[in-house]
Amino acid sequence: MTPPRTSAAVAPTAEEQAAVAAVPLQIVAAWQRHDADAFADVFTPEGTMILPGLYRSGRDEIRDFMATAFAGPYQGTQVTGEPFQLTFLGADTALLLTKGGVLAPGAETVAEEQQIRASWLLTKRDGRWLLAAYQNTPAH
Repeated sequence: MTPPRTSAAVAPTAEEQAAVAAVPLQIVAAWQRHDADAFADVFTPEGTMILPGLYRSGRDEIRDFMATAFAGPYQGTQVTGEPFQLTFLGADTALLLTKGGVLAPGAETVAEEQQIRASWLLTKRDGRWLLAAYQNTPAH
């Protein structure tokens, strides 16, 4: 994985940069296990998730959506996401941009028509970086 290009309104430490860039890995790991609880727990309690045609607000709504999706259209899928830009907006706020998408069962790469770009607005609470808002859009 190529380290994301980093800019900052504040000077983040290498440790903070790594902690923020690792958040997508938490989502990938939760998805790999099809664990809706672990997926939702990456978000703040009031976090939002926007996907094409979908808006969910709060951990409970996100958890419920993912539990249904893992049992239905996302069953057997995996997800991938690679950070390409990281901007610290303050000491406890960061914007991370990724590219990736949902991998069909057995696929090793995301089909071109399924590729996405995503924005992750993160906030640091009690020493942990959490998603305040996630949004993705088709890459093409």
